[in-house]
Amino acid sequence: MAMRKNRLFEWPLCVFVVCGFSVYPVAGQVRYSIPEEMTLGSFVGDIAKDLGLEPQRLVAGRARIFSAGDSEYVGLDREKGQLLVKERMDREQLCAEMPACSFSFDVILENPMELFRVTVEVVDINDNSPVFPKREIELEISELAVPGARFSMESAVDQDVGENALQKYILNPTDHFNLNIQGRIDDSKHIEMVLQKPLDREKTKHHYLTLTAVDGGDPQRSGTVKIHIVVLDVNDNAPAFSQATYKAFVPENAVKGTLITTVSATDADEGSSVNIEYYFEHATKSIQELFTIDPISGEVRVVGDIDYEKNKRFQMKVKAKDLGGLTDSCGIVIDVIDVNDNIPKITVMSFSSALPEDSVPGTIIAMINIQDLDSAENAEITCSVHNNLPFKMESSLSNYYNLVTESVLDREQTAEYNITITAVDGGSPPLSSKKTLSLKISDVNDHSPQFQQESYDAYVFENNVPSRSFFSVSATDADLGPNAKVSYFLEDGSLNGAPLSAYLTVNSDSGVLYAVKPFDYEQIKSFKINVKAQDGGSPPLSGNVTINIFIKDQNDNAPQVLYPVQTSSSLVAEMVPRSADVGYLVTKVVAVDVDSGQNAWLSYKLQKATDRALFEVGLQNGEIRTIRQVTDKDAVKQKLTVVVEDNGQPSRSATVIVNVAVADSFPEVLSEFTDFTVDREYDNKLTFYLVLALAVVSVLFIFSIIAIVTVKIYRWRQNRLFYKSAANLPVIPYYPPVYPDGNLGTLQRVYNYEVCGTTDSRMSNVKIVRPYSQNTLVDVSCMGTMQREERKQEDVNGEQNPPNNDWRLNQQGQRPGPSGAGPHPEGAGGVVAGTGPWPNPPTEAEQIQALMAAANQVSEATATLGPRYNAQFPMQHVPDYRQNVYIPGSTATLTANPLQGLPQAMPQVDIHNAAQTPASKKKSTKKDKK
Repeated sequence: MAMRKNRLFEWPLCVFVVCGFSVYPVAGQVRYSIPEEMTLGSFVGDIAKDLGLEPQRLVAGRARIFSAGDSEYVGLDREKGQLLVKERMDREQLCAEMPACSFSFDVILENPMELFRVTVEVVDINDNSPVFPKREIELEISELAVPGARFSMESAVDQDVGENALQKYILNPTDHFNLNIQGRIDDSKHIEMVLQKPLDREKTKHHYLTLTAVDGGDPQRSGTVKIHIVVLDVNDNAPAFSQATYKAFVPENAVKGTLITTVSATDADEGSSVNIEYYFEHATKSIQELFTIDPISGEVRVVGDIDYEKNKRFQMKVKAKDLGGLTDSCGIVIDVIDVNDNIPKITVMSFSSALPEDSVPGTIIAMINIQDLDSAENAEITCSVHNNLPFKMESSLSNYYNLVTESVLDREQTAEYNITITAVDGGSPPLSSKKTLSLKISDVNDHSPQFQQESYDAYVFENNVPSRSFFSVSATDADLGPNAKVSYFLEDGSLNGAPLSAYLTVNSDSGVLYAVKPFDYEQIKSFKINVKAQDGGSPPLSGNVTINIFIKDQNDNAPQVLYPVQTSSSLVAEMVPRSADVGYLVTKVVAVDVDSGQNAWLSYKLQKATDRALFEVGLQNGEIRTIRQVTDKDAVKQKLTVVVEDNGQPSRSATVIVNVAVADSFPEVLSEFTDFTVDREYDNKLTFYLVLALAVVSVLFIFSIIAIVTVKIYRWRQNRLFYKSAANLPVIPYYPPVYPDGNLGTLQRVYNYEVCGTTDSRMSNVKIVRPYSQNTLVDVSCMGTMQREERKQEDVNGEQNPPNNDWRLNQQGQRPGPSGAGPHPEGAGGVVAGTGPWPNPPTEAEQIQALMAAANQVSEATATLGPRYNAQFPMQHVPDYRQNVYIPGSTATLTANPLQGLPQAMPQVDIHNAAQTPASKKKSTKKDKK
């Protein structure tokens, strides 16, 4: 079976593409042409490319196919943007005998919403062969039939159309008959056999023919039928119908047995008209199920359910046959009259179940398709919604409607709508259908939090407990969800120079106010704060409220006496003359209370008095008056204790002592009041602090003394160890040369100075006399004490121990220090310090001899100084043997004074000419003998 190449046709058609919630007209319709009977999954067309869309647009827009019918022959591959065959397509089943067969569907996209119409034409293929109603046809023909007589045959049926339909008939053999094909009113082929030669029953009673029907497909298909002709005796006239075509009308849903029409045929032969038989020729299965014909009367009646939506017209053939076997045929055309028997079918193509409340009027909520299978006015649809709802229906295309908003929505008034869509056709009586959609209005943050009052008054007692709540505010938000979640904040402000957050805080979730620290009524009596309530929407909305906070007074302050003034350094007394009458005003106690209200109401009472019968105190004014006449027997000295008490709960009080002198003159008062003792109050805390400070100072002093003594002892022990160890170490003088620094000019890097000390080396001061030149030999041993020098001389005069054989000079050509020993000049004795290696290493005897000679020089220098030590005397002739110590077998140089600079060169020292002691001579003689 050949497959034809798909062809793509694009026909312009006005459609609507919905983007977001707006409608935009878009022109264009895609039309595809495919052959029938394609396998499942076959390619139909690239819908994304043909519509000019990106493939990902189909995925993001959740593209889908909407078909008004029950079957969905084409599917959509979103990933590839292709249309594929989803169900088997049989053109004969889809369109029956219609020459052009096509079906349409819609491709719907969302986000934004778009609608595209796609038409698929199903091309016929030659998949059906011509088929005769019967496999064998039997005809009875009279032998008297003249040539040219025509005999109608049942034609073959080919369900294909166009070139694949039935094209021709072939009759074999053609000795007596030929075919005559005529066009009928139904455009189908009407076959007649025409008699060519007369029949002779005596020669041949039976004739057998083969009729072949061939279509025009490639390859061709064919169908055959066997024709059996029986030759009869004399029957001259064939039946004849009164009309070649009968037309009739029948309403759909007509009851069974309804008479549609009556066909009638006559025969010229006598008695033949009464014996004519009627029957359907080549009746299809659907005709046989819906209609029947009476073989005697020719009445055509309804026997099935006629549906206009399935078949709008029926065409059939009726054949009349007489007893002689002669026949005639006619056609019947039955038109079905539409009856309004189908209600409108509502199909929701796209629906947004939730809609923001801030949607503008005209926002599309749903796209609806309404189909009515009836025709004409029975298919005219009127679509509407309830008048009380803020929605309406708008027609976008034929049979397509949009449900849109008509006014502004408010979720706070109506959170959900049940929208009933009613579709009514134009039939009589009209039929209708309803569809209910449930639409929820999603919340938008369009309401700010609202407080119940514009301002609040809050009261809190002073001296309140910190972090304790004292008031709360609450705001409501008409929105929903996060948009209705209210948070509370304290707006910025200051109170007495401090931020409000130092006094108050508010719980962000509950709106409860807390005091951060206690309030003092005497400092702050009232203040205002602003609390902001903010919802959780985006952007957030807020509302403010003012809270007037009033501090309520508590009796936390005792009365303060202003007069008489109580002092510890002076004595004040009020004088009352002995001639004072009753009610004499002695003085007035004046007191105040910084509290307010009843906490500041003061009352005065006389607590103690020398003579209670002489004085009284006014309860409200504090006036001290006499209550009787003063007599000579009354004591001069009168001491009154007055209590000032407020009216708080509990009450607080203050006491004041009033000294009253009953006398007529001041000297009398002075003599009597000399023995008045003045009460003094001592500050116990001050005494405690003084004692504590004295104890701390004493402890610190003791620790300081202990630390000083410890340091002194430690230094004394260090010096003792140094003196004992330094005398036993043999040293060789060594002075590295002092090179001038090329970068710093000619300044020397190392300077030497004279150092002089007193006999008590631990207590002596160091005096720097002058720097030595680079040729000055420094005796560093003078840094010791005079006692140490005397001990050294005693050691030299005494018998010397033999030198340790383990101590030797470095025998390498180059010393490990910065310089080596220089060459020995001619005529000079001793060792000369310089740079470069020794050409001839000294022998062991020479080394010991040099050490002994140097020791003798030290002894003589020490003896010469003695008590006649002069600080100005330059000590240049004795080398310092503690400069460097060379350990045998090692390249390390032990330096006694590493911080001291060394001269560049040192003068020659004649060891042989130096003074020798008897001990040194004796030692040299023994060494030479060895």
